[in-house]
Amino acid sequence: MRLLTFILTLAGFAAGELFAADKKPLRALLITGGCCHDYATQKDLLKQGLEARINVVVDHVHSPDKSTKPPLAIFGNPDYAKGYDVVIHDECAAGQTDPKIIAGVLAPHRNGIPAVNLHCAMHSYRFGDFRKPVKPGAANAKWYEYIGLQSTGHGPKKPIAIAFEHNVPFITKGIKDWTTGNEELYNNVQVFPTSKVVARGTQGKSKAVVAWTNDYKGTRVFSTSIGHNNFTVADSRYLDFVARGLLWAAKREDARIKKAEK
Repeated sequence: MRLLTFILTLAGFAAGELFAADKKPLRALLITGGCCHDYATQKDLLKQGLEARINVVVDHVHSPDKSTKPPLAIFGNPDYAKGYDVVIHDECAAGQTDPKIIAGVLAPHRNGIPAVNLHCAMHSYRFGDFRKPVKPGAANAKWYEYIGLQSTGHGPKKPIAIAFEHNVPFITKGIKDWTTGNEELYNNVQVFPTSKVVARGTQGKSKAVVAWTNDYKGTRVFSTSIGHNNFTVADSRYLDFVARGLLWAAKREDARIKKAEK
C-alpha cells in the first residue's frame, strides 16, 4: 500500500509539472509592415486568432510604412528575437536589398530560433538576378535557403483550391482541403531539398506548392504563401493551420490546441 501511494504521488508530481509546462505560454514575435497589404488589420487578426487557439503571447514589431522597404525596427539588430520562442515573418520588404541587414534578419534563425513565414515574406529580401534559380551558397540565395522555396511572383487574385499532403502529419491533423476566396498563387522557381511539401494549390490551370516546412541548418521553419486578403487571414481554417505550423516549428507538438469560435 505504501509503495502504491508513493507511485501515485510521483505520478501526481509529474502530471503537475506537465500541466505547469503547458500553462507557460510561448512567446512569439510577429513582424509586419510594407507594401501591398493591410498589415494594420492583419497583425491584430493573427495575434487574436493565434492566442485564442494556442498558449502563446504574440508581440508586434509593426511599421505602417507602405513601401517595399519599410523601416522595421529589427533592421540592424541581429538580437531582435532575444527572449522569444518563435518569430513570425509577415513583412513585405522586397526592396530591402542590403546584405548586412538581411544577414541580421536571418541571424536568430541561424542561431536556432524557429520561424513561421506568411505570404509576402516569401518575396522579401531579394536582390541580384533573383528571377532565375539561385545557386546554393550564392549571396542572393540566403533568404531563399532559409525559406526553403524560391518564389518570384504571383498570378491573379482568384480562388485557390488547397490540397493538403501529410508529409508533416502534425501540421495537417484534422485539417481538410478547402478553397480560398480571391487569393494570390505564388509561383515556384525551385523547392529546396531541405523542404517538405505540406499543401499544394490550384488556381485555374496553374499549380504550386503553397505550404511547406524547411530544415534550416537544424532550425525548424514553417511557411505558407497563402494570406493576402483580410478575409483569408481571419478564416478559422487559416488560423488553425498557422497555429499548428507554429507549434510544429517551436517543437511543441505536445501543446494543447483550443477550438476557437468561428
